[in-house]
Amino acid sequence: MNHMTIIEAILLGLIQGVTEFLPVSSSGHLAVIENLFQMDDGAGLLFPVVLHLGTLAAVCMAFSKDIHRLLAETVHMLGDLLTNLKSYIRNKTHQDALRYRKIIHNNYRKFALLLWISTLPTAVIGILFRDTASSLWGGLLGPGIGFLITAVALFVAHSAGDGENLPREVSLWTALLIGVGQGFAVLPGVSRLGITLTVCLLCGFKRKFAVKYAFLAGIPAMAGAAVVELQNGAAAGMDWGDFGVYFAGALAAGAVGFFAIRFFVRFVELRKLRGFAVYCLVAGLFVLGCSFLFT
Repeated sequence: MNHMTIIEAILLGLIQGVTEFLPVSSSGHLAVIENLFQMDDGAGLLFPVVLHLGTLAAVCMAFSKDIHRLLAETVHMLGDLLTNLKSYIRNKTHQDALRYRKIIHNNYRKFALLLWISTLPTAVIGILFRDTASSLWGGLLGPGIGFLITAVALFVAHSAGDGENLPREVSLWTALLIGVGQGFAVLPGVSRLGITLTVCLLCGFKRKFAVKYAFLAGIPAMAGAAVVELQNGAAAGMDWGDFGVYFAGALAAGAVGFFAIRFFVRFVELRKLRGFAVYCLVAGLFVLGCSFLFT
């Protein structure tokens, strides 16, 4: 079995770091590069999982203040729910008239609720289509089509008007719809960030809020996928011998990813998404051409 070199690991890490936080599909790029250049990671699922942990660290650093507030508000909401449950039981059993606490009383609480609701359909779709995504990873046709889907979505996002919706105006059904869109990004070539951002903008989100929602909604998805793949890999007997090489790739992905986030946030605010759409269109046509030539 051939083992991945540290140069290959860093190269793929750099590609992962840039493309994970730009709307051009990191999975599509990795699948195409591994297919075209016959790169062998030597350990199946371990390497892509480690790369995703690197990019997960990058987004957590970039949005650390928001994440801290969202987690705190989630804990407080659960505490208020428990208090309300106790009050309900007390009122029913002792005929008291204890007042209930209002659960959603600020934007961050509503934001946290929306993100958790978006996570549910994403997880379900990811589990249902995992085998399909794995089969598409081994060829060029799937990523090529995925790039074209992303291109269409980005053209739509570029043309979307400026919305005004913040968390308090967003419905729970909208959060579910965003989660559904994000779930289909399990397919290589379909950009999770691009699809999520497009749905947010079409639903009237304010642009700054839309890009923040798109990034933060990806955290549970990336973390959940990492846990699932590590469990599956452990059951299959992953080779941890080259973990140092993979860790170098993760560091490259995390470092580049942090700056890619800052870069993309600025582009969205300036409504400059057409360039990404054109790139995905050209990439999709190129990959499809290679698919027909090499099969």
